[in-house]
Amino acid sequence: MEKFLMFIDDGDDAATYPASRLLGMTCAGDGALLLKFEGSAMDTTVEEDNIDLITLTITADTEKAVMSEIARAINATASYNDGLIVVCDDVNSKFLHANILSCTITLDA
Repeated sequence: MEKFLMFIDDGDDAATYPASRLLGMTCAGDGALLLKFEGSAMDTTVEEDNIDLITLTITADTEKAVMSEIARAINATASYNDGLIVVCDDVNSKFLHANILSCTITLDA
């Protein structure tokens, strides 16, 4: 079963991606973790202008723990039976890891 990663940063601003479209995670400085996804344009190729970016604001110096938890959730076999992994929900204060504080969604970055 394909797993999906969900991000909600405002009442009408949300994105959900198949985990298979996650291109990578990068620590962008103290307190910022960038997740790059194949773009939401549903293009069959990954082009420079078809990349979506999720910026997670995290507690400083916790990027390894947060990245590890995201990877564990994607690879978990017993958890997330419905296939949905809520990584960041700013509206309902629900976060995959205690050190995730908020997120920002940038489409076609």
